[in-house]
Amino acid sequence: MAQLRTPRQSTPGRSAPAVDEVDTSFLETLVGYNARRAALSAIDVFLQRMEPFGLKPVDFSVLSLVAHNPGITSRQLCTALGILPPNLVGMVNTLEKRELVARKPHPHDGRAMGLYLTPSGQKLMRDAERTAAAAEAEVAARLSPAEQRTLIALLKKVYKPA
Repeated sequence: MAQLRTPRQSTPGRSAPAVDEVDTSFLETLVGYNARRAALSAIDVFLQRMEPFGLKPVDFSVLSLVAHNPGITSRQLCTALGILPPNLVGMVNTLEKRELVARKPHPHDGRAMGLYLTPSGQKLMRDAERTAAAAEAEVAARLSPAEQRTLIALLKKVYKPA
């Protein structure tokens, strides 16, 4: 465990000394800080690469799950991605208007609608997933394949229940 250092205090009546080098040592001991910094780096590259497809990270995630799970329900999407149902409704409506997804009766649950990619959605996702994989490779270029697998496994231990 990292040792906590006491922040330097300025002397009353005197102005605080100028900072020549920012001390981030405490923040760098926090999982959340490091995960967020890494996520911001990855998301920045991802946003640039997905711009031609008109996809935000959550849109990409929804479409990817629909692509790999034809007939997935909105409830299943919400559970898998941690999205609130009201937020997903508008997103699916937008994807449907873009003719990327279609709703069809669910084959096993008569009350539910399954989501499927349209042919244009399938093409977009083939290209977008290929682009996303290249962006990930760029972001993770300083890690060996084994380090990448370890990092992903460790991050999953943080956010997935045991």
